[in-house]
Amino acid sequence: MDIRNIKKAYMIGIKGSGVIAVVEILHSMGVEITGSDTNEKFFTDEILQKLNIPYFEKFEAKNIPSDVDLVVYSTAYNENNNVEFKEAKRRSLEMISYPEILAKLFNEKYGIAVCGTHGKTTTSAMLAHTLKEIGVDPSAVIGSRVINWEGNALSGKGEFFVAETDEFQNKLRMYNPKGIILTSLDFDHPDTFPNFADYKNAFADFVVRIPKTGFLVVWGDSVDTLEVSKETICQVLTYGFGEENDYKISSLELQKFEVEHNGKSLGGFEIKLIGKHNILNATAVIAVCHKLNLDLEKVKEALKNFQGTKRRFEYIGQSNGAILIDDYGHHPEEIKATLKGAREIYPQKNIWAVFQPHLYSRTEALLQEFSQSFSDIDHVIVLDIYGSARENDGKVNSLDLVKLINKFDRDKAQYLKTIDEAVKFLQDKIGSEDIVIAIGAGNGWEVVEKLKEK
Repeated sequence: MDIRNIKKAYMIGIKGSGVIAVVEILHSMGVEITGSDTNEKFFTDEILQKLNIPYFEKFEAKNIPSDVDLVVYSTAYNENNNVEFKEAKRRSLEMISYPEILAKLFNEKYGIAVCGTHGKTTTSAMLAHTLKEIGVDPSAVIGSRVINWEGNALSGKGEFFVAETDEFQNKLRMYNPKGIILTSLDFDHPDTFPNFADYKNAFADFVVRIPKTGFLVVWGDSVDTLEVSKETICQVLTYGFGEENDYKISSLELQKFEVEHNGKSLGGFEIKLIGKHNILNATAVIAVCHKLNLDLEKVKEALKNFQGTKRRFEYIGQSNGAILIDDYGHHPEEIKATLKGAREIYPQKNIWAVFQPHLYSRTEALLQEFSQSFSDIDHVIVLDIYGSARENDGKVNSLDLVKLINKFDRDKAQYLKTIDEAVKFLQDKIGSEDIVIAIGAGNGWEVVEKLKEK
């Protein structure tokens, strides 16, 4: 299949944060797009409306046009759980999954993949933004809306293609990258990988795909990422805080830092984003740009004006003087990093986290780790677990998590079943001394949006 010959495409799951990026690229290529999803509202609705792309908010067989050239589907859907998928198969239409079409677009260019358990979205967005600002006109697909662009994708004419690549269902095997950033490794996706060894192997198999002339930029402070890096035949460049790293972070002061390359200073850098994890993300970008012999003065300016991505410690507004933040963190290590960063910026504030666990399988597998993720803040509200098309029930519930949190931090956590209950509870308790952070990959962000309206 030659994508350049596609005239009309239909997207099943068009509101997905990854699918929408492919929509943007195909639309820029002149492909006529339609699609469908649920009626639940996402930030991607705004992108579709901005592009004037029509879409259905219900899955029905009759939605698929008779003259469509290609059906692109989210991997959340299959013949057993989606009537449109079943209809497309019945009609013998050309079908391709979202990760497959992304890989096809990516593999045609000098592809730089950003992978790892944490930081993929921010790092890939930061790299793509930097390349764009430098003037090399990259293509990019990011898993969230980039605030600087108000979109998820770039469809440039330059040689580089930056992609946030997802290990879920082992989609990594579809890509042939020239370069990779490996940000971190912690066990995740227990519904796909039975144990950490299998999870790690997915990344080991991925870095092997880099040609000898390519590069691997890897977080050098982690035993696990370094172990994976030994599998590749290409040049390996490490970054981090440790003395042994090729790109060493020094002189850190909140959002300002210096980077040394093999003992020589590359100068001072500054970012708007909070937390040491984002300093690491920025240093990975610096390492790639330095490797590609790009102008570091322009890199400094680009990093300084990068505003982040949607749902990554995003300022939403205020309610009764309280600051409202939304964050996508849904793994214990992400939550810890986000809340630690919040405490560094707001040392005297009373910090509330409204946490909506994402997926029963993840909550069960990492229950103990989740319970110890909130030590840097004052209060935790735990909502019901957010299920998915893949699962809507499990062996654990949010009350189990609340009990465990309170075992470590007495009376810190409480269970509130719904978003509306959390809003009602908080609106009379918060004021100018408070920060409220909605955290999770589901729709828990509605808590801070509704508080803003009060």
